[in-house]
Amino acid sequence: MAKPVVLRAENSVAPALSSDRSVFHSGSSSSPNRRRDLVFVVNPRGANGTTGKAWKKLLPYLQSRLGSDFNICESFTSGPSHAIDITREAIGDGAGAVIAVGGDGTLHEVVNGFFWDGKPVVNKNTEAVHSTALGLIPLGTGSDFARSLGWKNDPHEAIERIARGVRSRIDIGVISREGEGSHYFINVADIHLSAKAGYYASRYKKFGNLCYVIGALLAFSGHRNQDLRIKVNEGEWQTYPKVTALCIGNAKYFGGGMKITPNADPSSGSFEVVILQDFKWYDFILKLHKLYSGTHLSVKNVTSEIVNTIEVDDISGNGSIFVQSDGEHLGFLPRKFCILPAAIEMIR
Repeated sequence: MAKPVVLRAENSVAPALSSDRSVFHSGSSSSPNRRRDLVFVVNPRGANGTTGKAWKKLLPYLQSRLGSDFNICESFTSGPSHAIDITREAIGDGAGAVIAVGGDGTLHEVVNGFFWDGKPVVNKNTEAVHSTALGLIPLGTGSDFARSLGWKNDPHEAIERIARGVRSRIDIGVISREGEGSHYFINVADIHLSAKAGYYASRYKKFGNLCYVIGALLAFSGHRNQDLRIKVNEGEWQTYPKVTALCIGNAKYFGGGMKITPNADPSSGSFEVVILQDFKWYDFILKLHKLYSGTHLSVKNVTSEIVNTIEVDDISGNGSIFVQSDGEHLGFLPRKFCILPAAIEMIR
């Protein structure tokens, strides 16, 4: 795989970072003053190509702001899952941070690159002092995880966060199924109608946030609420009748700004699970404003619970109930969802 391109800044005007930001300046105990790499993973086709164009415009400012303290490395993704490979290689080489440039899809892949075969990826240099941090410059269609953190879709503001270098640990969700490898998510995983809508919406990204409306309309075509078996925190299986959608939130927003799991917090060590039951198409029209404002938990047939693990199975056994995470289609039930508390350091 091609190495990220290292960009050198000429006449950099970036001020030196203060000593308490030394987390980025020491690659290992044997080379305490080595400039560390910041690897920017860019999806040039994101948001109908506007991500690539915005990155080109942003790059001179980024180099001037950060180039005197770090090696600025850019790596463009060439297709699905490429960001996962880029991230794993960067972490293995001891990068100071891997920074997703784009939307929730690019962030999702970068997060998955922090893990391999069910374990965290580590620096090949066993003497390394600091781990690789996760960063984000939101430039995508949805940017729902950034919204959960209260961040604007402002790349210059994101660069300032990177320059400050403040890190805190965040939780990650892991999804498993017997006979398959683990999959990770940072934002929201969901099941049935919303996951089906997301599957269709992904085909219409060229329409911007309108893609979510198109996806919902297509998903409602032929939709039937389904009975599901659910096990919470390794307890007993329970049957939930006529489930319309089930959402497992590590963060609050999905679907282009819908505050579906309003009490979720990626630093809490737990998920918020919200279940919608026996919803009709007109319920979504009448209650859509509540779903976007996060005030839907008081609505009839909506339940919420804080959990550490949840298993979900399709009683019918026909394998047709959609599952997605961070807007990416994963397949179908059954699935198990577990929280990994404080799994990754993130630049915040």
